[in-house]
Amino acid sequence: MTILIEQPEFGVEAEETKVPVDEKELMLDGGFVVPQINSFGHTFRDYDAESERRQGVENFYHTNHIHQTYDFVKKMREQYGKLDRVEMSIWECCELLNEVVDESDPDLDEPQIEHLLQTAEAIRRDYPDEDWLHLTGLIHDLGKVLLLPSFGELPQWAVVGDTFPVGCAYDESIVHHKYFKENPDHYNPAYNTKYGVYSEGCGLNNVMMSWGHDDYMYLVAKENKTTLPSAGLFVIRYHSFYALHRSGAYKHLMNEEDVENLKWLQIFNKYDLYSKSKVRIDVEKVKPYYISLIEKYFPAKLKW
Repeated sequence: MTILIEQPEFGVEAEETKVPVDEKELMLDGGFVVPQINSFGHTFRDYDAESERRQGVENFYHTNHIHQTYDFVKKMREQYGKLDRVEMSIWECCELLNEVVDESDPDLDEPQIEHLLQTAEAIRRDYPDEDWLHLTGLIHDLGKVLLLPSFGELPQWAVVGDTFPVGCAYDESIVHHKYFKENPDHYNPAYNTKYGVYSEGCGLNNVMMSWGHDDYMYLVAKENKTTLPSAGLFVIRYHSFYALHRSGAYKHLMNEEDVENLKWLQIFNKYDLYSKSKVRIDVEKVKPYYISLIEKYFPAKLKW
């Protein structure tokens, strides 16, 4: 069975570096050369390339912004935080996610495991000593199993898409911000101010994010006592938080540790976005390396 994701893991297009290689290529911080166009001949995250895709994006965010409330997120975290769905290894989850194809991602029409390995291998080439970041690249999207029947088959607005804090005012940098006017929290004085239920420098770990695959995988890793550094957990939880790492919003909620971890997230995001390509990864060839990392940072079986 293959589950087709009709809405993408939407994100505002990441800012490209300004180091020209030639008219078709750019170079990332670690030396990773990336094309300016994807394998379909369009610029990355160009949802205007096909008009029907643009409307699909807007429809997705319309629904997402109405239903992602503080109470909804609290309910989902309590429900899925029990981790009582299944027990399996990280690699077993990678293979399970292989049933998911995001057909509306303009940069990717391969199974998800291809994207995970493309991201991980690109990071591995440029940051060979940061094995925790290689593994983070592999597992960052595993929370998309929430789309599968055995995990509740959640609607796509509750799994993919850009993430944002709930419990405080919705920043205008969030894509399709206008639809928050239909969200009940928009009119709740407890939630519609700059700080809402939070305080200056409280730390993002104390902030509830809109529910989706990012937060779910963060809970899975944390509750199964991963030994990944805090930067790895930060990348997993906030890689779709474009309002922060693309637009600089919500920094008033960050603490010093967040500031340091954000540097790694901004590095990671470039590989996450630009490493998608038609170059296939030999899964069996690289599998032993990633199995060794999984054994280093995770227990053999995890509760999901």
